[in-house]
Amino acid sequence: MSNAVKNIVQGNRDLIAFRIGDQEFCVNIMQVREIRGWTPAMPLPHSPHYVVGVINLRGAVLPIVDLAVRLGLRRTEPTVRHVIIVVQTKTKVVGLLVDAVSDVLTVTDETIQPMPEVSSDLERQYARGILAIDKRMICLIELAGLFSEAESEAA
Repeated sequence: MSNAVKNIVQGNRDLIAFRIGDQEFCVNIMQVREIRGWTPAMPLPHSPHYVVGVINLRGAVLPIVDLAVRLGLRRTEPTVRHVIIVVQTKTKVVGLLVDAVSDVLTVTDETIQPMPEVSSDLERQYARGILAIDKRMICLIELAGLFSEAESEAA
């Protein structure tokens, strides 16, 4: 039996963890299409404040979102060390600018703890839980909750 089938049968899910500043986040690995090095993006006028710009990804125009800004953190000044995680959100493909990919995690639903009551409405919109793994606190992000339909269309 393959690892993917074993994970489904056992109720496991694979997540990709990444860093933004000193914080760690993760998303469902099934939504990740690829991970690539930083490529300078062409700014777009009148785009949402968290959209860095667009890049050419094998002939397709890919919007790049500064995930730090989208999460309410400080704007990223990208360097060659930063990465773009290309993800599928509903019907859109978007690049997420992050500091670095840190890990691939296999977790069960029991591993995911609920968000604390002190979290803001915005956090509850995208944050699905917290993973406490090896003295690390990792926030599980639901990509569909990061962008409203209007914002997805704008991106």
